[in-house]
Amino acid sequence: MSLTKQIILYSFVAIVALGAGSFIRSLITDSYQTELTGEESLQGAQAVLTTQLPDLDGTEQAVSQWLGKVIVVNFWATWCTPCREEIPEFIEAQKKYGDQGLQFVGIAIDQLDRVQMFSKEFGINYPVLVGSINTWSLLEAAGNRMAALPYTVVIDRSGNLVENYLGRVDMKKLEKLVIPLLQQNPSAGNSEQI
Repeated sequence: MSLTKQIILYSFVAIVALGAGSFIRSLITDSYQTELTGEESLQGAQAVLTTQLPDLDGTEQAVSQWLGKVIVVNFWATWCTPCREEIPEFIEAQKKYGDQGLQFVGIAIDQLDRVQMFSKEFGINYPVLVGSINTWSLLEAAGNRMAALPYTVVIDRSGNLVENYLGRVDMKKLEKLVIPLLQQNPSAGNSEQI
């Protein structure tokens, strides 16, 4: 193969790799919503609501204890840059809407000591539960087909999974979804009891 053809081939491969890398980065750093079927939404809500994980003190907590509120469950890790970027916004949203029935719940897939340090440093004002490597199966059950972080699901007051976000959440989008949900009566939905 001539030197010119090699240069063209290498340039083409480099351009394709750069494009693929940019696409993947955009998926991970920006919010990416996937459409879940009704069955996937129901299974995802049940998987999340029946989960019990230890909190930062080691006490087992059931996510279902917050049923009746609008629950925003955020799967994250201390080593995940988009996770670190969105958590301060979640802290502000919890302050702003907590009295109206919004409940953020963080599920960290990380080591307990790192999560404790991070939570203290950032002043996380909502419950943080700590999962293990086995928590990746919960991500999948909740509709995360790419097994990537951060991943966030929104569950309405009746226990329905109404939205999911892969990557960093756009707070304006989240607020547009959450504010009407906060105004709904829990019995307005038609979910099955967990």
